[in-house]
Amino acid sequence: MALVGGGSGSFIGRVHATAAVLDNRAELVAGALSSNPERAKASAADYAISDDRAYTSYQEMFEKELALPEDKRIDFVSVATPNHMHFPVAKAALEAGFNVMCDKPMTLNLAEAEELYEVVQKSGAVFAVTHNYTGYPLIRMAREMILSGELGEINAVRVQYIQGWLRDKLEDTDQKQAAWRSDPAKSGAAGAYGDIGTHAYNLGRYMTGLLPEKVSSHLATFVPGRKLDDYGTTVIRYENGGLCTLTASQISHGRENDLAIEIDGTKAALTWRQENPNEMIIRKNGEPHKIYTRDPNAPFMNASGAAACRIPAGHPEGFFEAFANIYRAAFDAMALRATGKDFEKKDTIYPNIHDGVEGMFFIQQCVASSSQEGAWLPLKHDAARR
Repeated sequence: MALVGGGSGSFIGRVHATAAVLDNRAELVAGALSSNPERAKASAADYAISDDRAYTSYQEMFEKELALPEDKRIDFVSVATPNHMHFPVAKAALEAGFNVMCDKPMTLNLAEAEELYEVVQKSGAVFAVTHNYTGYPLIRMAREMILSGELGEINAVRVQYIQGWLRDKLEDTDQKQAAWRSDPAKSGAAGAYGDIGTHAYNLGRYMTGLLPEKVSSHLATFVPGRKLDDYGTTVIRYENGGLCTLTASQISHGRENDLAIEIDGTKAALTWRQENPNEMIIRKNGEPHKIYTRDPNAPFMNASGAAACRIPAGHPEGFFEAFANIYRAAFDAMALRATGKDFEKKDTIYPNIHDGVEGMFFIQQCVASSSQEGAWLPLKHDAARR
């Protein structure tokens, strides 16, 4: 593994490094950890990266790694930078022949995403996008239930991602995470919607498999002087006639990482919350509510859910384990590629380039719809998968 980004003050870089090694299938050996050469070198010790593989730029890293014998060089690159650097780093890594694990949103804008899509197709490399919430065991269980018809036809999805950490204008206080997320040059066209709204959208798509048709969105910036949205609400119409309502907020007092989803089918309804990820509720009219717990040994747990578990029931599994499940599935594909075997590139259990492109299209269309007073705009992209 090589890590790009993740230097001093980073949150997501440490998450990538932890998730990647959780199952002892990878070793972090190289990094270009900051755009500041001094910080890049100084941060290497935090990850136990040796001085000779602590690089001052991703360009230097790829050049020097390619000069190593094949059995010594890196196999994949994890991109954990602010959004504006995802595209150039991922593109260079793919063109150098390396597999890529890319944080979300995948690029700065849709044009970059569509170009990267073409690069991935030509490269033959494994490309994963770390929409990590798709890695929770009960989310994988719910997906299998829904796609097999256990909930019937899906009529409605209600999904929210509610935070409160940007209620104050932290970007004016040298808070690193707030500074780049509120800067259009580094974050892109959206703030909260690019940061967490894409997670909410991806979760609904991943669990239901419903293809979107069109979208109507209202984004708002409630903190004076902020350059990007910090709140928004959206309605999505799916091709089957179903509706999704999606809310993303970063200005709601006292809220932490409240990602929650409710799905209404003709046979049953489902509820799951990320802050209590080891329980899922299934409801049917006239029957007691059922609380499904994460239990890999229980007869009610389907194959997808059980395969995503690592420990017995009652021991909480959470954020890091879900993130590691994205890595674990991508590693399976990398192993096949390394031995010259074919591997699935589109219909994967982990989010891939198709999901990354669709996420960027979602951001673009929500911003455009909001600028037109919530006008209905197309949302289905040619690269979308079920």
